Amino acid sequence: MTLHHAYLGTLVADALTMPGHWYYDREALRHDYGVLDSYQAPRNPHPGSILWRSEYHALNERGDILRDQAAFWGQRGIHYHQFLEAGENTVNFRLATELYEQVRSHGGYDPERWARRYIECMLTPGWHRDTYVEEYHRGFFTRYAQGKAVTQCGISDEHIGGLAQIPALLAALPEDADWRGATREHLALTHRHSNVQRAADCLARLLKSINSGTSIRDAIIREAGDWFSSRKAERWATRPDNEIIGSILSPACYIDQAFPAALYLTWKYHDCFDTGIIANAMVGGDNCHRGAVVGSLLAAANGIDHRWIAGLKACRELSITI
Repeated sequence: MTLHHAYLGTLVADALTMPGHWYYDREALRHDYGVLDSYQAPRNPHPGSILWRSEYHALNERGDILRDQAAFWGQRGIHYHQFLEAGENTVNFRLATELYEQVRSHGGYDPERWARRYIECMLTPGWHRDTYVEEYHRGFFTRYAQGKAVTQCGISDEHIGGLAQIPALLAALPEDADWRGATREHLALTHRHSNVQRAADCLARLLKSINSGTSIRDAIIREAGDWFSSRKAERWATRPDNEIIGSILSPACYIDQAFPAALYLTWKYHDCFDTGIIANAMVGGDNCHRGAVVGSLLAAANGIDHRWIAGLKACRELSITI
């Protein structure tokens, strides 16, 4: 059940952080939501929203992934997830639940089969209610609208959002599956960036190591030495999280900073799922997608209290249990 816990841990961490997603002003985050230690709904205005800077123009119906949400692009103060409910997951983690269900039902992973389900989901009106969709979605559907093959639409995206579905994939695969190969194939559909590929492989190795009984800190030392220094972490651990992730490591979404930041929070809070995901939420930035790492690793090692599952909308809709 450890990898199953890891998958659920990503959903919990995402839903918890969702209202505080992309708050870089941590004082504003506390002002608006207090401490994110329970599920809350997002609300407008989002004081740090830069959605107004983003643009996406579908080339044709094959690329129309915004639909009625397009009206909010270009407006100031719009929360990226303004229509989601407390305990609901953002679009990348909704896709994770779809991936999990597909791989489980078919007994294995097939990249083309998944790509077609991904397209179906994103083009179905009302399937998700997020206002914002990441750059990789926009790049994929621009290429799909141009007529490229479904397995050739990925872009060189270097954001940690690429890791959102890795724990779900590993949890769903049969025990004897080529999990490293499946991880590579899955990432290649959307994130053709070498650093995201390296981080995904590292996360997969960490989850497999913990699943085999290795402690979080030992697993990180063995598998993530090219991303993380335990010696530095020992020195950092006495300082507030907002100093480390803010002054030393960026809270932003780029993988070269976001993955080490997620590993640091996992290392520091290695023995407590609740404390770790709350800490991740409160340092702001791309906390939802860091949650793919923090939530999965801490849940794999420590399990998840039932209270988190009870309030998670995905679990109610899909009858998922611990």
